[in-house]
Amino acid sequence: MPQGTPVFDRFPEFIREFIYSRGWESLRAVQVAAAETLFGNDHNLLLCSSTASGKTEAVFFPILTDLWENPPQSIGALYIAPLKSLINDQFYRIGELLEQSGIPVTHWHGDVAGSHKKKLLERPRGILQITPESLESMLINRNNDLVRLFCDLRYVVLDEIHTLTGSDRGNQILCQLARLGRLLGRHPRRIGLSATVGDPPQAAAWLSAGSGRQTDIPAFDEGRLRWRLGMEHFYVQNTREEQAREPKEQTEPAPPAATFDAGYSFMYDCVHDRRALVFANSREETEYLCATFRQIARTRGDPDVFLIHHGNLSASIREEAELKMKEDALAVTCATVTMELGIDIGRLERVLQSQSPNSVMSFLQRLGRSGRRGQPPEMMMVFREEDPLPNTPLPHLIPWELLKAVAIVQLYREERFIEPPARRRLPFSLLFHQTLSVLAASGELTARRLAERVLSLPPFGDVPREDYKTLLLSMLNNDFLEMTEEKTLIVGLAGERLLRSFKFYAVFKDSEDYTVRCGSDEIGTITTPPPVGDRFALAGRVWEVEELDIQRKLIYVRGVEGKMEVSWPGDYGEVHTRIAERMKQVLSEDTVYPYLKPNAQRRLEVARHVARNTGILQHSLVHLGGYSWCLFPWLGTRSFRTVRRLIQSQAKRFGITGVEYEGCYFISFKISGGSGADLLSTLAELAQEGIDTGALVGSAEIPVFDKYDDYIPADLLRHAYAVDRLNGAEAGKRILEISAEYT
Repeated sequence: MPQGTPVFDRFPEFIREFIYSRGWESLRAVQVAAAETLFGNDHNLLLCSSTASGKTEAVFFPILTDLWENPPQSIGALYIAPLKSLINDQFYRIGELLEQSGIPVTHWHGDVAGSHKKKLLERPRGILQITPESLESMLINRNNDLVRLFCDLRYVVLDEIHTLTGSDRGNQILCQLARLGRLLGRHPRRIGLSATVGDPPQAAAWLSAGSGRQTDIPAFDEGRLRWRLGMEHFYVQNTREEQAREPKEQTEPAPPAATFDAGYSFMYDCVHDRRALVFANSREETEYLCATFRQIARTRGDPDVFLIHHGNLSASIREEAELKMKEDALAVTCATVTMELGIDIGRLERVLQSQSPNSVMSFLQRLGRSGRRGQPPEMMMVFREEDPLPNTPLPHLIPWELLKAVAIVQLYREERFIEPPARRRLPFSLLFHQTLSVLAASGELTARRLAERVLSLPPFGDVPREDYKTLLLSMLNNDFLEMTEEKTLIVGLAGERLLRSFKFYAVFKDSEDYTVRCGSDEIGTITTPPPVGDRFALAGRVWEVEELDIQRKLIYVRGVEGKMEVSWPGDYGEVHTRIAERMKQVLSEDTVYPYLKPNAQRRLEVARHVARNTGILQHSLVHLGGYSWCLFPWLGTRSFRTVRRLIQSQAKRFGITGVEYEGCYFISFKISGGSGADLLSTLAELAQEGIDTGALVGSAEIPVFDKYDDYIPADLLRHAYAVDRLNGAEAGKRILEISAEYT
């Protein structure tokens, strides 16, 4: 038993009894490291440790010790999580410990009953678990009561910090903590938790912003890395004998070869009779996979154990999937990013990934969902693509998704690389939101005082005062703000309309989708209402429209057999330049990766042969014949976007037409007024001078992405796009490197 250590001896009896009852022979390294920091100083803490390593216990053992030994006079600890489901789930593992401590834990979000919240308001104490949206509501509507509620607040715990750094939602939390700190006259300690932080010092700087405290990042040995990983490749609708074989673990007779394509059959067998999660990178692919698995199960006479989980489904359907995954019964859930976060769903035997994740961070989060309770995590990735025809263009002969997956795995195996936190320098949508929120909480302020309060919040340190003045004038002209006779600012009529809606508290975009109902059951939402009689897919099933209520945005349906594709608009994430560079290396090296299955290994060998014979590894700009050219820049999303816009900016001069691209892998185009070498020379001259990203954003463009962008002056949106969504320095450096290939 872990007795006799300074950390263990510091814990009160109820924590030691909890540890004894679990049969732990020693405290984990992460638990010792967290306790030593929290007991030893008053610094912030960034705790980076692998999934299922016990981070929650690690920080709450010392927090509960402090709250037990010296009971606070208000709420003592604030736990902020990005998902309601994470809040509902997070403490159930240590529920017994919390009961023994006598320290109450209160959940606070939109689904929690008012009576539960009232109890805390009458006697604020213990631990409060809350979403950013509910905390925003408190700051606006309970501004005068916040000191009483939080006067002795000591700890703020931010879970899944990797999802927050650089995002509007994360920066909203920094604003909230800064505003709360002003009211209290001090800043409580902040604790950030994550399994996948790419640049810990950068994440620590984000966590500590405005707190006036140093952030400690304890180092400790987590032991040897152990995975079970496989990758397999299939051509769509193929009849190749070598690709139609079942996995070795399949013991049942195979169905007729023509029933389903080999890729889907292989994927089904990967999760057959297993507790598993199936990840896809889009909602439509998730829907199609779930429907396909159900169809295969019916064909084979297997039970339908398939569940689905994504953001367009009703809360009840998502909760059903979460609850069933926690049970010991057989269940397979098809999911998007919504299942990446740390909801404990029990012991999973395998994770199946369709195509490649977009990032190392996403790969590690998904892999870490399996292999808990002493077993190594296990993942199978499956790639499906069209079988190339003899006249298939060169860029489409490369299996980009397979290359990306190998690059992601190799970057982590070789370098422990994880993408560093993103940073937004001009978050104008959040600036608009916090301007209204601060003013609503204060009542009225002079323009100077409002600017001082808002621009001093950590996320707005790079916003020029002139830009903020432009925003305030726009808000005045559009009635979001109003100036009184005393020359102070108050919330205007349009601002009041926004504030009256509970949707205001969230900084992510509201869903304007149509709600789908079957009888009394809510199924989920879709973007565009099909006409009566048409069919569409949702929740892994097919529905026929019976009635439309356009005014109330309701669609009434009945369930029918079959499967269909469904489409949602959306952006599926960015790719880092290090991944693109490693993809090129995958093509150029001869390494045989041990996790590639036979089909995947053969597909990679073919791709390497194509790359070497066509010269794309030596020359990034390739002539495809006639007027056609193709550029392989090996850049991440933002820099790739910059190069693409730079090429398009020369369209008139060089007669560039037919610009096509896929992801951030290649740009193909036709040149009728010169050669590729001439274009490259011009691009190199521009790169030598320094690429002006602002000049790449057209004067007629209005780049609307975030929730309140519709209310931001167009000039500010174009400025923000140039600063935060383009990367002129990296793009220019790569163009000069490509130019040097031809000298």
